[in-house]
Order: sequence, then structure tokens, then C-alpha cells
Amino acid sequence: MTDRPPSLLYAVKQVELAVRSHLDDLLRADGITALQYTALTVLQRGDHVTAAQLARNSFVTTQSTADLVGALERRGLISRERDTTDRRRVHLTLTPAGERLVAEQATPVAELESRMVAALTSEQVTAFREALNASRAALAD
Repeated sequence: MTDRPPSLLYAVKQVELAVRSHLDDLLRADGITALQYTALTVLQRGDHVTAAQLARNSFVTTQSTADLVGALERRGLISRERDTTDRRRVHLTLTPAGERLVAEQATPVAELESRMVAALTSEQVTAFREALNASRAALAD
């Protein structure tokens, strides 16, 4: 074994796996997964999001989105609405129950994020956020 540090790709993946595991633990009592919660927060940020937009912003494939949307709709957390100008397009919106769930989880999720960056200064957190966003943008299609 070498003393060489792991690659950045490996480190990012390990952080993602740890975050997902902790989020799944936080959300289990509400009966949703980290991916479903991510989808709800995407819908909270933008009204009338299409399934394709949700897939891109929730980090799931378009095929997986159908299952994700179906599960959230059955739980009464989102609703679908046909676009009045393009009947082929369906917009997704949070229901009041979905809004409540996201609001109830806001503090525990913020505490998890704080725990994740607890060893960093506020300047490092800002730089970390900027670096992650720049990296994401560099890989965006």
C-alpha cells in the first residue's frame, strides 16, 4: 500500500456515499429516500418542473424518474399537471404535504451539512462550495 492520497474522484464519491447514508437515516421515519428528498427539494426551488428537468437536477436517469415521480405522487407529496400550451409536457409541483415534509427536514439536513464541514473555517466552506459548483459546471452536458 502506498502513502499516496486517494484521487479526488474517489474522495468525492466517498463523501457522496456518506451523505446519502446519513440522509437515508434521517429520512427513514418519513418513509422516503435521499433521492426522493433531493427530488422534493428540486421541486421546492422551481415550480412547474418537468420530469426531464427533475431527472437532470436530482441526479437520476430519465428512466428512474418515472419510478421516482410515481412513488412521490402515490404518497401525495407531488402532483402532475399538463402544460396548457403543450399538452405533451407535464409539470410537477410539490403538494402541501410535500412542502411540509421538506420544511420538517430542513433543520436536520442543515445540521448534517454543518457536521460535514465542521472541521472547516467559514472561508474554507465558501471555497469548498465554489469549487464543487465549478466542478459540477465543468462536467455538465
